[in-house]
Amino acid sequence: MYLSIEDFRKEWEREAMLTQEVLEGLTEESLYQQVYPEGRSIGRIAWHLTTSIPEYLSDFGLVIDSVEDVDTVPASARKIAEVFKETSTRVSIELKEQWTDDSLSQVQDAFGREESNATILMGLIKHIVHHRGQITVLMRQAGLKPFGVYGPPKEDWGKLGVENPPL
Repeated sequence: MYLSIEDFRKEWEREAMLTQEVLEGLTEESLYQQVYPEGRSIGRIAWHLTTSIPEYLSDFGLVIDSVEDVDTVPASARKIAEVFKETSTRVSIELKEQWTDDSLSQVQDAFGREESNATILMGLIKHIVHHRGQITVLMRQAGLKPFGVYGPPKEDWGKLGVENPPL
């Protein structure tokens, strides 16, 4: 639980950096990799992850510019990564300017539940982590090496001196 805006900002900036690394590993071709034939593609998930940030925060009283053309997934992986970087940076700045540490204990309706703003912010991070995980699995299916978010991908175990990585 976050007790200060700075607590959240530290975690947000770390998770945003990890997500940025994943997004920067995407290619134009990989954007079309789908979970299943009628399912979301990597591009759709990455764009949703990016565009939902300001929408989510606006629902809870933060004023943050929304992303333009949220319904159209860019054909450029670089564009998605750039917009994510801009958006995640704005979150850190806007939150510091608009909320105080006391704001974190305020309670409001969040998807039919009463939750503190600190819990709402934690939900935002969990949402990003959830979709980042989906993207890394789809990256494998698209033939890409995913970035090691909380640990190395299989290709990097040898660089750490581990011949037989744990299963």
